[in-house]
Amino acid sequence: MAIDLHIHSSFSDGTLTPAELVALAHSHDVNVIAIADHDTVAGVADGSAAALAYGITVIPAVELSVQFESWTDVHLLGYGIDYRNVSFLEQLNAFQRHRAGRSGEILARVNDVLGAEGRLVISRNEVESSALGALGRPHIARALLKRGYVENMEDAFQRYLIPCAVPKQYWLIDDAIAALHRIGGVAVLAHPTSISKDLPVLQKMIVALQSKGLDGLEVYNNMAWSHEMEFLRRLAVDLGLIMTAGSDFHGNEQGLEIGRGRAGIRFEDSLLAPLYERLHR
Repeated sequence: MAIDLHIHSSFSDGTLTPAELVALAHSHDVNVIAIADHDTVAGVADGSAAALAYGITVIPAVELSVQFESWTDVHLLGYGIDYRNVSFLEQLNAFQRHRAGRSGEILARVNDVLGAEGRLVISRNEVESSALGALGRPHIARALLKRGYVENMEDAFQRYLIPCAVPKQYWLIDDAIAALHRIGGVAVLAHPTSISKDLPVLQKMIVALQSKGLDGLEVYNNMAWSHEMEFLRRLAVDLGLIMTAGSDFHGNEQGLEIGRGRAGIRFEDSLLAPLYERLHR
């Protein structure tokens, strides 16, 4: 049985609705998924409802952007959470309000550049047309692509979105892990090698995060090469951390398939038992 514990819906920066993700997972024989949108759980209920028709399990999840010491934009996955918890939803809503304001500032800067280039500016309504939930930079990129101003998403980021960046707000790692534990979830470090390719430095960081309550590592992911995944696997075993696997599927990545990692490897369900055991604790 195949799984994918890291996919994104149109409630954050994915292109497919939760129902479309469930149907796609079914067509690829993926039986267990986690819709882990950025700083929102708005798509979990829709995904869970759609999954009933296919016999697919949807694990309630979220992906938080956190800060640890000098590292910013570290991604923390929360699994098995009570996604209806009022206090947690209030925390997420605060981040969503900040993100909406930040996205507006970025769009204004992008439009300044477009105006200087003699191009028509992009309206907020145009950007929001592809977003069900939180507005983010990928939605602006898609609007640029739709206008024909850029060749692809990467081109949009390099030419407009990175130069027009506005500082992002992050959870403090201690607060994020505590919040996930408080609502019954486990905290897993997403695609760890995106933080650092220096493996000794990364190992030191992960050991420090475990002392703060980190439960696991996303060992099998599309940002790590085979030798890096083996390093993460061994480290997880040595430290007693659970291991998860996810494609980080958004729906618009060329060559990336739901339920699979690099070189087409399948994410197997043998990883589920340790995750469920940790949740039941």
